[in-house]
Amino acid sequence: MTTTPPRAAPGRPRDQQVDRRVADAAVEVFGEHGWTGFTIDAVARRAGVGKASVYLRWSSKEDLLTEALTLRLCPVRDVDTGTVRGDLVQLVEQMVGLYSGEHGSAALRLGLEARFIPQLTARYEEMTSAQIRTARDMVRRGIHRGELPETISVTFLLEALCGGAMNRALTARASGRTSRPRTDADFAKRFVDFVLTPVLVDPRAD
Repeated sequence: MTTTPPRAAPGRPRDQQVDRRVADAAVEVFGEHGWTGFTIDAVARRAGVGKASVYLRWSSKEDLLTEALTLRLCPVRDVDTGTVRGDLVQLVEQMVGLYSGEHGSAALRLGLEARFIPQLTARYEEMTSAQIRTARDMVRRGIHRGELPETISVTFLLEALCGGAMNRALTARASGRTSRPRTDADFAKRFVDFVLTPVLVDPRAD
């Protein structure tokens, strides 16, 4: 997700600590209460600042939430490890971390509610389109390297992997667990092996 930073108001420079506190509070309030419970009052209280401080920085709650989510939700990165297994392990690990990590509730809410918030719709579509491109590029590299057959369904393979990653994240949140890097990495390796081994051209190659 990308966005144009808000224009600085005239006068003394903005306090970056306040900016960070408000952004963190905005993501937390949205994650806990969704769009209907997302208000400037609630964000200001959570951040421990006055409403005036928020309005000096963002002209509307749509602007505030769009920027806060852009800053705090890390996009899935395209990591080229040299093997399709390594790439897809990175993909699954990042997705589990995104949806079960510190800001996972907000990421899940965004997927459910973006269409009801016109200003966020484009940002959400940017984020999901970038994730899809990244994932498909990983699989296509595996096909070009000869690790995967050319007849493989890229869509089905990714639906299996991404669906499993999302289920893992939802299960973790339901049980009160947040993302733990070591545990997530172990799950990602075992799950990718489970899905990928039957379709690899030569399973012994990795």
